[in-house]
Amino acid sequence: MTQTPSGASASSSRIARPTRTRRARRRASVVAGFVVVAGLVAFVRPAGTIAASPAFGRTSRAVTTAATGSVPVPFPGLDSLRGVSRKLRARFLAPQRAAAVPVLREYFGDSAATRAGVYAADDSAGAFHFITMRPFADKVKGRIGSYRIGFFPAEHRGARSASYRNPEGFLEVTANNADTPISEHFRLRDFLTKDQGTVWPKYLVLREPLIDKLELVLSELQQTGVAASRLRVMSGFRTPQYNAQGVGAGGRVQDSRHQYGDAADVYVVSGARDWMTDLNRDGRVDTGDARVLAAAAARVEQRHPELVGGIGVYPATGAHGPFVHIDVRGTRARWGPL
Repeated sequence: MTQTPSGASASSSRIARPTRTRRARRRASVVAGFVVVAGLVAFVRPAGTIAASPAFGRTSRAVTTAATGSVPVPFPGLDSLRGVSRKLRARFLAPQRAAAVPVLREYFGDSAATRAGVYAADDSAGAFHFITMRPFADKVKGRIGSYRIGFFPAEHRGARSASYRNPEGFLEVTANNADTPISEHFRLRDFLTKDQGTVWPKYLVLREPLIDKLELVLSELQQTGVAASRLRVMSGFRTPQYNAQGVGAGGRVQDSRHQYGDAADVYVVSGARDWMTDLNRDGRVDTGDARVLAAAAARVEQRHPELVGGIGVYPATGAHGPFVHIDVRGTRARWGPL
């Protein structure tokens, strides 16, 4: 497979894996990589930016020739990047930070730190992906290529706080890498803006703490006996141009956290129907079930205050069932019929 470079066609955009030569080269650089990672990882609450959590990894022979059934070679470092939930399978690297991680070049080539792509690593716990972003400056006149993004609030006026600054960059999602697992239960495509269906590549802003929190919420439901096999993301990242279409009374807010990659509207799906599950087992699906989900998110925040954020309950309409907004904005917020 080849790397997923920015500007590549969908047919050539695949997940990069290091060659045998690069895998064997300068294993001593792992130690240096640990030092760099320790200085750059900003997983829990980056100062108003996308969490850029650079790291390193050695792709085992089993990744390159999976058909042989080889056992992945354990590689130090990846386990510490799997989040509080221990279920993360990806880290996102902003361009300027990726350039400061020499291990990327050692194992994936010189272009890995400067070109957007998905780079696969492995350890005894399974596959892991480092995803390098397109820089924010690649957005020209509200677009990257044919994909419409629009303008973030801070481009029109000063950011009202650090958490509302422009993102550092964009994940480039192609038809070939859209199903890349970023955690045990979520893939890149789950968080894409729900428009421009035929346009590829698409661009995504996403923060790892949100994914970690959603995994913890799902585990919390399961551990308390609630029938919950998966969370469906009804709305993840919203490009500013898409978000603006719904701004107004009773609709979206102009500074929606969805634009910053740290918010998702979710509901529990346990059967064939794409609808909220009867979580409280009262024989109907309504806001009572959304409250069960919201309460689980609140308990996660109590145990992990570094993941504090907004929790809002929304009732069903003719277009969708009840759902819960969950985010990791860094301050506590509550709304709706909780």
